[in-house]
Amino acid sequence: MESSVQKSVTSDGKRIRDQVSEQEWRVRVELAAAYRLSEYYGLTELTANHISCCVPGEEGHFLINPYGMLYDEVTASSLIKIDLEGNVVLSTGEYGVNKAGFVIHAAVHAARKEAFCVAHTHTAAGMAVSALECGLLPISQTSMRFYHVAYHDFDGMAEDYSIGQRIAEDLGEHNYMILRNHGLLACGPTVGDTFHAIWRMERACQTQIMALSCGTPITTPDPKFCESVYQKLHQSPKEKKAGEAQYVSPWSALMRKMEKLDPSFAD
Repeated sequence: MESSVQKSVTSDGKRIRDQVSEQEWRVRVELAAAYRLSEYYGLTELTANHISCCVPGEEGHFLINPYGMLYDEVTASSLIKIDLEGNVVLSTGEYGVNKAGFVIHAAVHAARKEAFCVAHTHTAAGMAVSALECGLLPISQTSMRFYHVAYHDFDGMAEDYSIGQRIAEDLGEHNYMILRNHGLLACGPTVGDTFHAIWRMERACQTQIMALSCGTPITTPDPKFCESVYQKLHQSPKEKKAGEAQYVSPWSALMRKMEKLDPSFAD
């Protein structure tokens, strides 16, 4: 008998895959992989937190995880399609949507049309850095990727849309944010770019907490070098000079890893 976490059909018995476009299905598979990889790399907080993604060709619709399902249970079919008002557009009906997750993600998607994918985490290191007055310090090359990170001061649990709007306003044109006393947020033009960003933000936070725990003075590079690294890491392919190495996204390799670990994410 098929378990609830494996259900891939709607209440009328139709497969989710048969009710969406090929473009949406490809995005569903990538988003499900991002959830599984988040579990693998320890970016989860039980059933909390979310990675959302716009639905190609359907303005105002995005995909989000079913509330109550662990990240390593998420599949392409189990992802719930909702609109910017929180109405369910397509679902297997087994689970609902977490309101706080909807509030944050809907606000960012509404404000940033180019933010195709949005990830929000409550990792231990991310929450620890979010509580530090100094915020994220540029003490490593990895953390310099976030040299211009946005901040949002804690103003309660994100249970009403006004808080989501303030988060989106504080994010502005940035792709990375530290929600003080809360956690981390990253957005990007693809699922792969967004996962890569949130993974590196987590690594930067872990490094900072480890360095601070040593109880010795921390060295911080000259701001001009931090800025130089930031600009270099955010160059577009067109800005690269002839002969310079082109950036190669790790996403294809991560998808291969997930397919070897457990291909059920693509169901």
